[in-house]
Amino acid sequence: MTDTQVASSDYEHFSSIPWCARHLHGSKIITGSPASRLPKPNGEDSLYAETLKSQATILAMLEVYEEPHSPTERVDSIKTFLTLGSGLNGHPDVCHGGIVMTILDEVTALLIPINQQRGFMPEMPYMTAYLNTTFLRPVPTCATILAQARTLKVEGRKYLAEGWIEDADGVVLARAEALFVHLKSAL
Repeated sequence: MTDTQVASSDYEHFSSIPWCARHLHGSKIITGSPASRLPKPNGEDSLYAETLKSQATILAMLEVYEEPHSPTERVDSIKTFLTLGSGLNGHPDVCHGGIVMTILDEVTALLIPINQQRGFMPEMPYMTAYLNTTFLRPVPTCATILAQARTLKVEGRKYLAEGWIEDADGVVLARAEALFVHLKSAL
């Protein structure tokens, strides 16, 4: 399956879920597969592009954001839909806490490549400096969740964001604050 077919398949998957479909429409809405879901020749993003890309782990993943009014504006918020499988269980029908943190780390970082492509952030690798996570309720597996992120501040080499995971009813299940720092040189 090509990358375009995967993106289309994931879009169709979430379009078929009524509470998700409501977020996918609008003249300025942009949807697609996160860059981390696409395999890279150097092995970068293998966790999301290979290991966590199956029926048992993360069946489908789609990023959704609104195109800013001007091409000179930064994209500061993003929604990401994920359908989680039972291969992520820590307890029956409950996602493992380490995977919850992995999802929050990933989603808070999704705005980096989007804004790098728009010329707002340097084309250097960013690494997680910290991820302070609060678990509020169990995150279900064999379910679709919504993970959202918002940029709090970009200052020099630092990118600060917050993220949270919601269920279909909008109940916040976990939240995190993340600091990413771009490296002074490539890895």
